[in-house]
Amino acid sequence: MVEEFKKFIMRGNVLDMAVGVIIGAAFGKIVSSFTSDILMPPLGLLLGKVDFSNLYINLSSVDYDSIAAAKEAGAPVIAYGVFLNTCLDFLIVAFAIFLLVKQVNRLMPKKEAAPAPRTCPYCKETVADDATKCPHCTSDISGK
Repeated sequence: MVEEFKKFIMRGNVLDMAVGVIIGAAFGKIVSSFTSDILMPPLGLLLGKVDFSNLYINLSSVDYDSIAAAKEAGAPVIAYGVFLNTCLDFLIVAFAIFLLVKQVNRLMPKKEAAPAPRTCPYCKETVADDATKCPHCTSDISGK
């Protein structure tokens, strides 16, 4: 069982997948930082000095100055600003992956289309390419 596990781990696609997951996690952190630290502040400024990370709905009867204060007090809140940031993160990551896959597909060699299967001219059944008689209707299909 240990040998089987070693063979499984050392297969190329498992290692490729592991590298992809690690790079993807790091890329996700970069995109999150880009969204919250670079993209959202100017967007919030354009929309009237709104701090998206501090947008929330307080579900308790006590007022709090910020979402951090509400969470610290254990108050129930709906943090829709953080949710908006996360949605924007997702859209940026999805678009970046779309562009990457599109470029990789463009660089990959084109697969030749498989030829259409040969059919018997009499019974229209599929026959082997090198057949001289149709196995279905026994007609001569050698082309002579």
